[in-house]
Amino acid sequence: MTVSISIQPRRLPEPRAMLRLIKPITWFPPIWAYLCGSVSAGVPLSGNWGMVLLGMVLAGPIVCGMSQAANDWCDRHVDAVNEPDRPIPSGRIPGRWGLYIALAMTALSLWVGSLLGTWGFWATVAGVIAAWAYSAEPVRLKRSGWWGPGLVGLSYEGLPWFTGAAVLLQAAPRFEIVMIALLYAFGAHGIMTLNDFKALEGDRQHGVRSLPVVLGPEVAAKIACTVMGMAQALVIPLLALWGKPLHALGVLAVLILQIAAMRVLFRDPKGKAPWYNGTGVVLYVTGMMISAFALRGLA
Repeated sequence: MTVSISIQPRRLPEPRAMLRLIKPITWFPPIWAYLCGSVSAGVPLSGNWGMVLLGMVLAGPIVCGMSQAANDWCDRHVDAVNEPDRPIPSGRIPGRWGLYIALAMTALSLWVGSLLGTWGFWATVAGVIAAWAYSAEPVRLKRSGWWGPGLVGLSYEGLPWFTGAAVLLQAAPRFEIVMIALLYAFGAHGIMTLNDFKALEGDRQHGVRSLPVVLGPEVAAKIACTVMGMAQALVIPLLALWGKPLHALGVLAVLILQIAAMRVLFRDPKGKAPWYNGTGVVLYVTGMMISAFALRGLA
């Protein structure tokens, strides 16, 4: 007697896999940046918490979650090499469901963005375009180790900061806010470069020219840390020039701690990149909030 067992492929996504697809761990940077922008605007938060919280949800779970779903769909062949247990290559999100989820969240992003007024809506449009330009053919800016991380840094740090301030002001933020947001977005290029270390092998096989692939982990790590350090080194004198010396000292203090962490990273860039993302990056975003309070005092 022969017993045969046939395993039928899934027809519907597994709920847990859907949550993993939109990667909650990646939501923090844009949520934090949006909060920094809200703080820096100088508008009282007490009467505007509804708009602040809605913007944080939009920046994190919705727009960032959508970008992660779009990226996983467009990267499903690369992930089959790097991380075959991910939701799409593992089959827990079958067929074209990854694409459908990304498209549905794109529509949701635009609808929620419209609730934040004109500035919030058009900033959301910019974020959605950036997400698809990063991952999807024929643009697929993630193929470049320079343009890809730059776009993500701008979308994760600069755009949410600008939006958080613009939504509360219902106007374009002043020069100082835009300048600090751009500097921290520039520095985030380094964070994104370090994030590319985890996909080194698959990127190499599929022609993604990330800096770790093109230059090697040692050089890429040094470039990433230099970019992060340079951004903060420019923030410090600007805050001092604008009459906020104590805040400038605060940013200097977290930068010094990051430099100590960078020395550890350089000993084993590939192995220590995840550690630095959980250490140096926390210090980096601490400096962002210090700067936001400095800008708030200028309002």
